[in-house]
Amino acid sequence: MKRAIIVANGKMKEPVEFLSYLKTSTLIIAADGGVHNCKTLGLQPQVIIGDLDSMSSTEVTDYQQAGVKVIQYPTHKDETDLELALRYVMEQEFSDVIIIGGLGARWDMTIDNILLIAHPMFSGLKIHMLDGTQELLMFRAAERSPINGRPGDTISLIPLTGDVSGITTEGLEYPLKDETLYFGTSRGVSNVLLQEQAQVFFRQGLLLCIINRDVV
Repeated sequence: MKRAIIVANGKMKEPVEFLSYLKTSTLIIAADGGVHNCKTLGLQPQVIIGDLDSMSSTEVTDYQQAGVKVIQYPTHKDETDLELALRYVMEQEFSDVIIIGGLGARWDMTIDNILLIAHPMFSGLKIHMLDGTQELLMFRAAERSPINGRPGDTISLIPLTGDVSGITTEGLEYPLKDETLYFGTSRGVSNVLLQEQAQVFFRQGLLLCIINRDVV
């Protein structure tokens, strides 16, 4: 499986699971100002993509001289830098993506980034969005989706774009058996992982899965 890491420019808490993902990743992309989060993590990106409005011309030149591929877009564009990075990942035929720094202080960007990974355009990508002890995953209908963690981790299943029906779960403290989670309600919040891997299957809809890790 080809795995890429995208480092965005949001406020970042260093992910506790990051090193294990890093060891199995072959491409690191900085979405514009994500280069600053890369420095914090001690990473050297292979690609920088975006309008580069968060970088100085000196920084851009330094990265280019170091052999980093820099892909610059106009400042007036329709896509965010993160969307451009995800499109690039698809073009390079990666199937698994880790996003770091995709959440943060700006609620408009945070909400847009979460909805971005739900877009049908990226349905062929397995996307993990990491922030400190939290991991966000997007689950799609008619797929058996695993949830990996430790017993005691908090698991929330949140419907997006409407009701999610035909949900059956295994390995969670509060099981669902061919049931519906209704859009805008909180029934799926704060479940608990009973084993190292749980399973979720549903027939219709889109589920955001949020794992809050029980770090000891």
